[in-house]
Amino acid sequence: MSTYKVVIVGAGPAGYFAALALQNLETPELQFSIDMIERLPTPWGLVRSGVAPDHPKIKSVSKVFEKIATTEKFRLFANIELGSDVTIGQLQEKYDAVVIATGSTIGKTLGIPGEDLLGSLSAADFVPWYNGHPDFANISVPLDCETAVVIGAGNVAMDVGRMLALEPSELDLTDTADHALEIFKESKARKVYICARRGAEHAAFTSPELRELPKLEHTNVLMNKSDINGAIARAGDSPEKDVKSNLDAMLLIAGLENKGHARTIEFLFQHTPISINGTDRVESITYSTPKGEVTVPCGLVITAIGYQAAGIDGVPYESGKVLNKEGHVKDNIYVVGWAKRGPSGVIGTNKSDAAAVMEKLVSQLAAPKNAGDIAELLAGKKHIDQSAWEKLNAHEVAEGEKAGKPRRKVIERSQACEIAGI
Repeated sequence: MSTYKVVIVGAGPAGYFAALALQNLETPELQFSIDMIERLPTPWGLVRSGVAPDHPKIKSVSKVFEKIATTEKFRLFANIELGSDVTIGQLQEKYDAVVIATGSTIGKTLGIPGEDLLGSLSAADFVPWYNGHPDFANISVPLDCETAVVIGAGNVAMDVGRMLALEPSELDLTDTADHALEIFKESKARKVYICARRGAEHAAFTSPELRELPKLEHTNVLMNKSDINGAIARAGDSPEKDVKSNLDAMLLIAGLENKGHARTIEFLFQHTPISINGTDRVESITYSTPKGEVTVPCGLVITAIGYQAAGIDGVPYESGKVLNKEGHVKDNIYVVGWAKRGPSGVIGTNKSDAAAVMEKLVSQLAAPKNAGDIAELLAGKKHIDQSAWEKLNAHEVAEGEKAGKPRRKVIERSQACEIAGI
């Protein structure tokens, strides 16, 4: 029997699905010892810090992650940062294979004037802010304005727009971070525009997300019927299944009556932003449209136009993702998830993606190294293992139960480490 040691860098969906794929590939003759490194004190990645709080069902995939993590040959090393606590080179020496699963965390920019104004920020900052990510707890989100603009045509843009336009009391029973919930409740924003640069037929929303919008109890959802009819005409007689499903859902929304609520989400298609305007803060945004330039007064602009991966020393990058060939980077380094393919697909997409890469990894294994243990590299460095995480997780859930929430997240790193007992 051969036992290979594999380290996975990043405790998000891609990382856990890579671990699951390796576990599924085990045979009596082939075994894997899996270590997972995570720079935050908490695992689960975007399931914890990216999924909108009002979509709790999506977060139930964490039960799958916990099942993977409690197997005998799996170890968690949270609160350990690649680069400062341990290097890629050191991991390559200790392990038979290194799997990069660090995702894409940097928001892409528009490259237009005014993006640096107060009140202009990326969804890559805003989403983790309301989800209680410790690195984003203190960002400034000025909601002292009546109108907010979200730029993007994907599910992240829709999540952002929905969070801005919800009646804040609807978030009371969610795991929205306390600091964000307080600001949402003080928000003066009543009109939220979700603006797409191309026509509705090109939108990357998914139809289930679109079909949920009319169910909002305190928010009007508006689409211009002529925009959707024009998109249907441009899509032709036999559009792709996803496009048709989207356009059907949009046509239903466009046919809704304005319910007269105080809060409104309105979709603007074929609106290309050319400048964000203001002196000390955002005051308006100017678009190029088929009918000419249009300026919309607003106090907050959030861009949700995609993500790119942060660089890691010793790992080649190109076009915002790790340079790879079908998941193989170089030597004994592999990559999965958004860091591999860019920010595309849903959480479940990572499962098939990781399975394919792990099959490739197994096919390229040499003899086991038996080169020691990661603990030798982390001497004196505090880390949160699975049992410590379970203690922190139980604390969050217990605190949440007191308020009728799924959990109340611990934001501060030092407090998280203290509760975890390290």
